[in-house]
Amino acid sequence: MKKNSLIKIDFLETPTDNSKDLAGLKRFWKNTEHLTRKREKHFDDVWTNGSEEEIFAELVFCLFTPQSKAVSCWVAVNELAEENMIFSATPEQIAKKIAKVRFRNNKARYVVEARKIFTVNGKIKIKEKLASFTDIYELREWIIKNIKGIGYKEAGHFLRNIGIGKELAILDRHILKNLKLLGAIGDIPKTLTKKTYIEIEKNMQDFCEKSGIPMAHMDMLLWCKESGGIFK
Repeated sequence: MKKNSLIKIDFLETPTDNSKDLAGLKRFWKNTEHLTRKREKHFDDVWTNGSEEEIFAELVFCLFTPQSKAVSCWVAVNELAEENMIFSATPEQIAKKIAKVRFRNNKARYVVEARKIFTVNGKIKIKEKLASFTDIYELREWIIKNIKGIGYKEAGHFLRNIGIGKELAILDRHILKNLKLLGAIGDIPKTLTKKTYIEIEKNMQDFCEKSGIPMAHMDMLLWCKESGGIFK
C-alpha cells in the first residue's frame, strides 16, 4: 500500500438540531441533505474506485471504533497507512501506534487475524470475497462469524462505509436514544442480542419508509444530532 493512499474524509459540520419529532427531523434533513448525499457518494466511491487496501482499511477502522471516538480511529488508521503498517506490522507494533484506540492490544490482534483471512498469495483480496455474496444480510452474517471483533453494529458500519450496506442499521447508543425519542422504538434494550438487533433494524427501516428519509441518511442524521457533524 502506498503511503498516504487512503481516501481522505473530512468532518462535515452541520447546523444545530434539537428536533424531537418526525417533522423537525425532516426539516433538518432538508437543511443538510447536500451533506448527507456528499457523504453517501463518498461511501459509493470507496466500493467503485477504492483499492483492495482501502476497503480493508475501512474494515480496520470499524474494528477500532467500539468504545472509541470515530475521528480518533480514522486518524489511527491513516497513521498506520502512512507507515505501511496495516499489511505488514505485528500486533505489538500496531498496538504501539494506536495509543488513542481503546483496548488497542486486542484490536491490533484482530487486525492481523482479519488480514490473514483476506490475504491470497501475499496480497489483500477482500473485494472479490465481499462481491461473491448476493444477499447483504448473508454477507453481514459471514463477516460476524469469521472476523473476530466484529458484531452487528460494526459489520453494518463497515458495509455502509464501503457503499454496499445502505439498508443496514448501525445501532449505537446515540442512534437508539434518538429512535426512542422519535417513537421508532419503545424502549432501549439493556443488551442487544441478535434477535433484538434485527427487530430494531426492521423498526428503523419501517420508520425510514414512513418518513421518506433513506436509511443511510437517517443514520447520518441521528449521529450528527449528537456529534454536530457527519463523519463515517
